[in-house]
Amino acid sequence: MKTSTTWKHDHAFESRLEKNVFQIDGHKKEGPNPKALLLSAIAACSGIDVVDMLHKMRVSFSDLTIDVETEQTTEHPRVFKDIWVTYKIKTDLSNEQKIRKAIDLSLEKYCGVSAMLKKNSPINYKLELLK
Repeated sequence: MKTSTTWKHDHAFESRLEKNVFQIDGHKKEGPNPKALLLSAIAACSGIDVVDMLHKMRVSFSDLTIDVETEQTTEHPRVFKDIWVTYKIKTDLSNEQKIRKAIDLSLEKYCGVSAMLKKNSPINYKLELLK
């Protein structure tokens, strides 16, 4: 994996990863800031794991949304405190244990982003089953 990131102006950068190009902006005007991308990365990384495991378990679901939030320390370097991940998934209530198992496996074993972040910031999750 390799990226190339080029300064545009102020705190704005353009980053390239293979055929993908995206904007990063410390002021959040032209794109997300770098730390927000980390929160999106944990959501997507874990989400991919959970989707794959639920398909293997033959769990029917729809409308999966993963919200991630945190606060930062006040001292530099300003790092994340506790990270809270909320999984909102539309499924039958009888699937709760299988979904929790998939989330636990993702956050504890498979998701590389959570593995890196939890070395500094505790990761907690909440599951909301939607009808």
